Amino acid sequence: MDQERTKRFLDRFVTDLASTEAAGSIALGHRLGLYRALAEGPATPEEFAARTRCHPRYLTEWLRGQAAGGYAEYDPATGRFSLGEEQAFCLADPHGPDVAAAFRFALGTLRAEPRIAEAFRTGEGVGWHEHDAEVFFGVDAFFRAGYEAELVPNWIPALDGVDAKLTAGARVADVGCGLGSSSILLAEAYPRTEVVGSDYHGESIALARKRAAEAGVAGRVTFQVATAQTFEGADYDLVAMFDCLHDMGDPLGAARRAREALAADGTWLLVEPLASDRVEENFHPVGRLYYSASTFLCVPNALSQQGGYALGAQAGEAAVREMATEAGFTRFRRATQTPFNAVYEIRP
Repeated sequence: MDQERTKRFLDRFVTDLASTEAAGSIALGHRLGLYRALAEGPATPEEFAARTRCHPRYLTEWLRGQAAGGYAEYDPATGRFSLGEEQAFCLADPHGPDVAAAFRFALGTLRAEPRIAEAFRTGEGVGWHEHDAEVFFGVDAFFRAGYEAELVPNWIPALDGVDAKLTAGARVADVGCGLGSSSILLAEAYPRTEVVGSDYHGESIALARKRAAEAGVAGRVTFQVATAQTFEGADYDLVAMFDCLHDMGDPLGAARRAREALAADGTWLLVEPLASDRVEENFHPVGRLYYSASTFLCVPNALSQQGGYALGAQAGEAAVREMATEAGFTRFRRATQTPFNAVYEIRP
């Protein structure tokens, strides 16, 4: 046995275990607003307690753990903790990537571990709706930040002629919309466009309607409880699916319904996790993240539905292209991408 390789593996284990244990503290920081409070300025634990109305002893341990993990700064001369500009942007800025929200959804996901273990033995599925509510809120908070940064500024302009259509006034189906963040963003950016969001999870749709009303766009964005294979409407200029096709038991049926629902010159905007068609090329931190989430969320949800598919979060472009071609689409291209997503323009 190679002792040096063993040591490197144990170093990785310690890093992973520390990160796993730290996830709870990061989720707490998001839930309690601690990062936003710390972004207000340096503080000792006692000063931070007055600022947050939390117990100083708990905060002492929390602050020290954040500094140990690089999520906060510590000044030994003053005993104060703080957030650097970059940390504050990622953790506390409402227009930043909101990375702490990802830990809330991760912890919510892991609460299903006993059920997933049983599913490994039986081959049965675990539906999205069966997960802890933290999964729904955490996924929305984390993905919403990415959609705010990319959807209107970059993804829509990368599609041929779509920005002009939406600006003039068009019809959009946002399929698998979850809590409605993407639908609301489109309605806010394009006041003349009608957006119809749909999702099979009724509780998510109820909250999406509430959020649309709060955002003042309820008259231009509506929601329906429906699957990707049964959503209502026709002659849509744009059908959008964000990070959801690979979760479906019948993605081919969803692709066929998208083809049927589009206008003759319409566009299917499909956003999927970025992945190589070669399995070994996905062996990196983002791939590991996606495979782990896919084990707990994507594949179990697909296996809980009819259709016979379980693409998983790292299906790759070839599988998506094949699905689109079989559904009757004739034009397919990767319009753009980010470190996390591939953005496909698919047309009849």
